[in-house]
Amino acid sequence: MIKLSVPDIGNEELEEIIKVLSSKNLVQGEKVQQFEEVLSKYLNIKYCIAVSSGTAALHLALLSLGIGKEDQVIVPDFTFPATANAVELTGATPSFVDISLDSFCIDANKIEQAINGKTKVIMPVHEFGQCADMDKIMDIARKSNLKVVEDGACALGSSYKGKKAGTMGDLGCFSFHPRKIITTGEGGMIVTQEEELAKKIISLRNHGISYINGKTCFTQPGFNYRMTDIQAAMGIAQMKKLDKIIHLRKNIVKEYSNLLGSSPNLILPIEKSYGEHTYQTYHVLLNKKLNRDYIKQLLNESLVESNIGAYALHEQLYYKNKYSFNMDFTNSEIAYTKGLALPLHSDLNYDKLQYISNILLNQL
Repeated sequence: MIKLSVPDIGNEELEEIIKVLSSKNLVQGEKVQQFEEVLSKYLNIKYCIAVSSGTAALHLALLSLGIGKEDQVIVPDFTFPATANAVELTGATPSFVDISLDSFCIDANKIEQAINGKTKVIMPVHEFGQCADMDKIMDIARKSNLKVVEDGACALGSSYKGKKAGTMGDLGCFSFHPRKIITTGEGGMIVTQEEELAKKIISLRNHGISYINGKTCFTQPGFNYRMTDIQAAMGIAQMKKLDKIIHLRKNIVKEYSNLLGSSPNLILPIEKSYGEHTYQTYHVLLNKKLNRDYIKQLLNESLVESNIGAYALHEQLYYKNKYSFNMDFTNSEIAYTKGLALPLHSDLNYDKLQYISNILLNQL
C-alpha cells in the first residue's frame, strides 16, 4: 500500500528520546523548554507554549481571550472539525463562512456579513499549508475590534508576504500530529507576542498553576494539556529537518503537476502569489460529474491510500442538528464532495508518483 502520509522520523528522533528516558525527567522539563525556544527563534515570535495537541492549543488560545458563553467565533466551513469543536468547548458559538476554492481557506470577502454584536474572534485556517488572506482578515478585525486566532495546524513553515503563518494574529496555533509537516506523535504549540496571554495559557495548560512570590498557587481551574519531554525531544529533532521536508514536498508537488496537469477533469492546488505553500496535503478537485468516493475506492483497490481533504462543517451531524444555517456554502460543499487528498511524503519516488497518477487519470 502506498500510504497517504508517512512521518519523516529516524535515528535522530530515537537518540533524542533515549536522552529523555535516561534523564528520567519525562514531563514539562528542559526538552519542552528547548522545543519552545527553537520554535520561538524559527517563527521570530516572543512566546511559544507547547501543549498536548493542536486542539488543546485552539482551546487554550480562545480561553486566554476570555471567550465563552454568548460569544461568537468565525471559522471556515471547510476544515477539520477540531477548529469548530474548540469553539464549542468554550461554550461559544462557531459561525461558519464559505471558502475560496483557489486556496481552500476562508473567503475573506464573506467574513463581514457573518459579524454581529456577539462576534469576538475570527479564526482563519491555513488549510493544507496555504495561508488565508491575512491582510483582509486583519483589516476586518481592526475595523470591527475583533481578535484573530490563526489555526496553523497544517501550516508550520508557510508564509504570507514574508510573515510566518501563526505570527500575524493575536495568537497562532500549530499541530504536530503525524500527518503534519513535522510530528511529535501528538502535540501542539500556541504562539503570541503578548505576555499576558502567554501567562494565562501557561497556567491553563497545567491545572491553573501560577507562581506567586516563589510559591505554587492554583489561581484558576486549568487543564492537563502539558507536552511530554519525549514529544518535545522528537520535535527538536524534527525541526532540524523542517526545511528539507518542505523542499522535498514541493518537489513532489511539481512532479504531480507535470503528471496530472493535462487532465481537464482535475483542478490542481496552486500556491497563491502572496505566500509560500508548504503542502501539508496535496488536495485536488475532481470534475463535478465524477464520483469522488468511487475513484477513492478504486485507488484503494490499487493499493493507493487517499482520503477526503476536510469536512463541510455545516453538513456534520452535530452542527447540522444544533444550528440552522442561512449562508451559502457552495464552495465548501464542492471541496467536501469533490476533493481528494493524494499521497504526499518523502518516501515517494517518481515511479510511485507515476503509478498513482496513471490510476487516477485512467478513471477521469
